Amino acid sequence: MKNTVYIQANGPLTKASFEAVSYAKKLGGTVTVLASGTLSNDALSTLGIYGASDVVVNRAITENDDQNLAHWIANHSAGVENIVFSHDFTGKAIAPRLSVRLKAGLVSGAVSLPETDGSIKVNVFSGKAFGFVKTHTTQRIISLLPNSVAPEAMGSNCPVNEVEEAVGSPKIKVLSVKKPEGTIPLPEAELVVSAGRGLKGPENWGMIEALAEALGAATACSRPVADIGWRPHHEHVGQTGVAIRPNLYIAVGISGAIQHLAGVNGSKVIVVINPDAEAPFYKAADYGVVGDAFDVIPRLTEAVKKFRANS
Repeated sequence: MKNTVYIQANGPLTKASFEAVSYAKKLGGTVTVLASGTLSNDALSTLGIYGASDVVVNRAITENDDQNLAHWIANHSAGVENIVFSHDFTGKAIAPRLSVRLKAGLVSGAVSLPETDGSIKVNVFSGKAFGFVKTHTTQRIISLLPNSVAPEAMGSNCPVNEVEEAVGSPKIKVLSVKKPEGTIPLPEAELVVSAGRGLKGPENWGMIEALAEALGAATACSRPVADIGWRPHHEHVGQTGVAIRPNLYIAVGISGAIQHLAGVNGSKVIVVINPDAEAPFYKAADYGVVGDAFDVIPRLTEAVKKFRANS
């Protein structure tokens, strides 16, 4: 069996990339990683540790050229049974294009390895339920939800083949790309501290950042907070923002509207802190603290610091 994984390599390799490679290896057979970007060959070779047999990196296609990336991946898909993407913005853009081009079945948002009958468990209805998808095509395309299957070291560094394969002129011209710096990317974060309008203003966000720093967590926010400019839009989690699946999600001063829950209900553990005992979020929470965030959060931060100092 031959499997392929596509990753973008314009910065440090992410946990999601390691997950996708490990997942493909666990499907059985060999794994070739197709990459685009500027990351060094030495860094790309470390994908072999997670199951890659080799890496082919194309330096001629930009990261935002989804149409030509799909074309290039299709050119390298002869004899490949499974093509795996991370279910991120790139995977969502390229996987459907590739599915049409190859006439291959698409499993979008996988959260597990295939069952004994070949079906794969996926999130449906914005994460409110699970479904099982089985394809009947020669080739299968899978986009894997981050933090669904843990990456596993199972090999050593692999060879990297660098190519310059342009397949056409980009249909879209990207003038600039702005990426957040100095923060843990939300899809990669295992711990997330999020807050909403219950904080009353952007001047009070310091205590959220202090708790996140003590935990080693990323910070996030609800959509209204991003819309009114209290926090940057890249921190917005929910159905219309970033969908996340951390091991721990702490929601402070967020009521828990269904649109917000759709983006965070894949979290392993949800902790809600809200003074309103009837807040909808409590129905989805594993743990809840009915109390004033301005009292609870500083005390929780100090407790975390004390615990870590003594551990």
